[in-house]
Amino acid sequence: MNKLHIIAATAVITLATACTHSKPLTATTPETVTEYSEGVWHNNSPHPRNIIFVVGDGMGTTQVYASIVAHHDGSQFLRFPFTGFSRTYSNNKYTTDSGAGGTALMTGHKVNNRAISQAPDGTDLPSFFTTLKEHKGKATGFVVTCSVVDATPATTYGHTPDRSMKDTLSMQMAQCSHDVMIGADKKQFLPEGRKDAARPIDTLLQRGYTMIYNLQDLKKCNNDKICALLSADDEPGDANQRNYWLVDGTKKAVEILNKHPQGFALMVEGSQIDWGGHNNDTALLFSELDEFEKTLKVVLDFAEKDGNTLVVVTADHETGGLVLTDGDIKAGRNECRFVTTNHSGVMVPVFAYGPGAERFTGIQQNTDIYKKIINLMGMK
Repeated sequence: MNKLHIIAATAVITLATACTHSKPLTATTPETVTEYSEGVWHNNSPHPRNIIFVVGDGMGTTQVYASIVAHHDGSQFLRFPFTGFSRTYSNNKYTTDSGAGGTALMTGHKVNNRAISQAPDGTDLPSFFTTLKEHKGKATGFVVTCSVVDATPATTYGHTPDRSMKDTLSMQMAQCSHDVMIGADKKQFLPEGRKDAARPIDTLLQRGYTMIYNLQDLKKCNNDKICALLSADDEPGDANQRNYWLVDGTKKAVEILNKHPQGFALMVEGSQIDWGGHNNDTALLFSELDEFEKTLKVVLDFAEKDGNTLVVVTADHETGGLVLTDGDIKAGRNECRFVTTNHSGVMVPVFAYGPGAERFTGIQQNTDIYKKIINLMGMK
């Protein structure tokens, strides 16, 4: 493998050389929550009003540290006061896929690889987004940089034994309770992109969603229910080709959902960090991490100002087996190589900020993250 030198100069990352290669839920009584000593959140409520759950798909500890080096002291990861690790194995595999990994995070259950929020016996498993909508009346939504029916977003609303069942998942999405849905893959909602003749897009329109197909219209939209399909297919391009839509999409989602009197739950995914690992493409990896950093700034700035928003950042798994062999801290340069084009089985980092953030420290199961979120939101 060739070495890659990555240089960060201000906000731009320059790549010098290329690298080859269920149980009912009930309300809980208030519990004392440790306050952050520097006072960056100031609401004493035991239950945060909002949760922003951020997933770096395929983002392991090495990806995070490489991003910290590349962004110098400006890395948003350095703003999190509480950190931990998550064990990612699935019900039937040492190394999880995004279906089982996302399901564990969203539903609190380890399932077989490729399943979408469905137990091995066929039982549908509700995500914490569904639970918080039904039991707490919160607004919900997601923003991703992949197809809206890809594994991670699908685990927030769908239920299938295999992630490849995209016709089913798109119809389930069209019938789900999310208020805001932003991502790629318009064709999946039209007959020409499907194996059947269904038109999920009509279902969305009938249910009152404003359909949006480009970033400019998304920025201007102020409706309370939106479905933004920002590319024609499931290949929306890299961060630059997408015009960093994760950043603007997250801003818009927070703006819309924060109007809700009962608060909100939002899932944000840097989906293509994973693609950089699968392709052993470090240029793609670092452009996606740069977008992820800018998105974290949006999220953390909001949470800091709001004072009653919990932010949890983690990954479903690591991808590529990224190894950092050398570098230059002052220059913001990493020398790295990949050891696989697949996922690896290592633990992944967990970062938390806001009321209840101290509960996400230590080594935990990926399923524990769901349980802690549900408990902090006043359920058990």
